[in-house]
Amino acid sequence: MAAVQVVHKRIVVEPPRTEPTDSGWYLTSGPALPLNAQKGDVTCECLVIGAGWMGLHAARRYAELRPQAKVVLVDAGRIGNNASGRCMGFAIDLAHNPRKQDFVEDDQGNRDELYVNTEGINYLKSAVEELGVDCDWDPQGKYHSAASEGGVADLVEFSKALDRLDQKYSWVERDEMREITGSKHYIKALHHPGTILIQPAKYLKNMARKLPANVTVFENTAVRSAIFGNTQHVFETAAGTIKAKKVIICTAGYLQNFGFFPNSAIPVYTFASMTRPLTAKELASVGSHETYGLIPANSFGTTVRRTFDNRLYLRNVYSYATNFKTTLEDVMNARKQQQVSFDRRWPELSAMGFEASWGGLLTLSQNGGMAWGEFAPNVYGAAFCNGTGIARGTAFGKAVAELAIGAKSHSIDILQKRTPPCRAYPTLITSLGVRFVTGRRFKQAGIEV
Repeated sequence: MAAVQVVHKRIVVEPPRTEPTDSGWYLTSGPALPLNAQKGDVTCECLVIGAGWMGLHAARRYAELRPQAKVVLVDAGRIGNNASGRCMGFAIDLAHNPRKQDFVEDDQGNRDELYVNTEGINYLKSAVEELGVDCDWDPQGKYHSAASEGGVADLVEFSKALDRLDQKYSWVERDEMREITGSKHYIKALHHPGTILIQPAKYLKNMARKLPANVTVFENTAVRSAIFGNTQHVFETAAGTIKAKKVIICTAGYLQNFGFFPNSAIPVYTFASMTRPLTAKELASVGSHETYGLIPANSFGTTVRRTFDNRLYLRNVYSYATNFKTTLEDVMNARKQQQVSFDRRWPELSAMGFEASWGGLLTLSQNGGMAWGEFAPNVYGAAFCNGTGIARGTAFGKAVAELAIGAKSHSIDILQKRTPPCRAYPTLITSLGVRFVTGRRFKQAGIEV
């Protein structure tokens, strides 16, 4: 992606919105990180803005490759409770595209996707195995699960795409699905190996603890303004300024607040709920597998996780987020639908309800394009995952840090060829369109929800 010329003027940066509830992943992720506050003005070689999958791994990689350089990582909130920590914890090697019936792109696009995502997963794995990052790492793959004949037809289309890519998978019939999950709801599934299940907030927090010693982390540190220059950039926060020779911006849809790719982000929220820990007696009702991750056959169905701490997580409902904002009412309305989904899957348990519910921001672009590369002299960034953020985001962050120091790699070559995001339609049209399409497809998903 070609760099653009910087205009040397002060850009006022609107801060990210505060979420109405904490995510269940964050609430169960263990002790909070020590809150390190910025004290006065700071100077560094590289500033990374945003500590999600992209930003955290950009900071890690830059610091690994430049061990004498001072790197500063800032996040407007708490690491692990940001959008990255609100996903369902699937680190997926071959991304599924919910806009397409068979979930997949063209064959070359999928080969590139698989290469980049595998690099991301391997970088995550190195954090677990070499740095000791605790995240409930679980390499069991994922189950694309159907509750209807229409869902089974969707899985058949998916399997044809996997066949073209010479991907391994196996079919799971009704009785085995009931044995795995304890639920009568599912009639067939396709198991696809390669995906890693993790506790996302736990990973993000513990990876922050294991960053190289030359990385300084400031949480609850929103950037208020930015002045981009050719040799030095200046950022204002509540505590002072941060001056950096290079900056890597990893703020998802909020990238436009820094003046790049304006009016390109389509902000969509999806919602999830979590049960309390199940008792020993209750666990007998949720199957023989200690953990599992279920992807719905219909992309607007319900995603399910059973976790090592004996909880069930259910995610569904998509909504357009006007001004990147959701409300407590939105979260509670989604919770009602998740209760319906709980009733369908485990009616003997569902009266327990949920212990926590939350929303998470998913940034899409009109054309499925992504922002990645050098946006201006010494200004780098990565944004617009368009879903599947753990493996993809980790790889994007690692590669953009390598680009920032002048390194070369096959992933960089792939990402530099990606189509950038186009401008979205006017907000009113986009919001009406997203609400119409998501509402219609949610209804069509039927009992897959």
